Amino acid sequence: MESPGSFLRQLRRQLLAFVLSSSRYTALTFFADRFLPSLERYKLDSRARNWLLQPLTESNLQLFVLVSVWIASKIHDTRPLSVKSLKTFADDIIQDQHFTTRDIVDAELVFMKRLFQVLRFDIGAMNITVIFLEELLSQFKEVAKAGDIMSISSCMDIMDLLYETEEMSKLYKYPHSLAVSVLVASYVMGVPAQRSEFPLLPWVKLTTSYKEEDIAEIVRSILEHVLEPTMKARGFEKAG
Repeated sequence: MESPGSFLRQLRRQLLAFVLSSSRYTALTFFADRFLPSLERYKLDSRARNWLLQPLTESNLQLFVLVSVWIASKIHDTRPLSVKSLKTFADDIIQDQHFTTRDIVDAELVFMKRLFQVLRFDIGAMNITVIFLEELLSQFKEVAKAGDIMSISSCMDIMDLLYETEEMSKLYKYPHSLAVSVLVASYVMGVPAQRSEFPLLPWVKLTTSYKEEDIAEIVRSILEHVLEPTMKARGFEKAG
């Protein structure tokens, strides 16, 4: 009998292509970096058996891909996907099996259980970070014209990239300082030099009581992570 790990490895490439065609990066990260590794360590415990995981079919895995999209939608979107729209999507793209709305809800429960066993941070911290970031950006727009250039979507793009590595995702343990740092990083990356004269770090210190040097250190890490692919594409490598 083929082991679950071997089966997952064989399907990994086509499953990743499937998720890339259907959702955002957060969903890809949840599925590929969190959920799949949890399945490779899944024990055939009779007390934990679930028909969605045993047997582990390609159709069931495709359903979990859609669930990862659903969860990402709940985190990021003002109007998350409904279970009805997700079922319609499943009916269109999953050919070998028909899933009911109840199956989708059950799959979400299984997915979240596996996800939380792998994650080292509380996914709820994402929501806290976004709320604090929105408030901070709103305050910034009131005091600086450069704020008109910035948007919550550009900040969210930066936040999504932090899921790429375990080290960067640890920043979600500290949602308030992460929100401040993402705001500063977005300012550095998105505001032209001729309009970037606002004393942002002193304002951040005044508004949030965080030390400038602490925020600057986090921002430096974020920028290095986000800009590293660009630097490599241009022929630059990190020194040391």
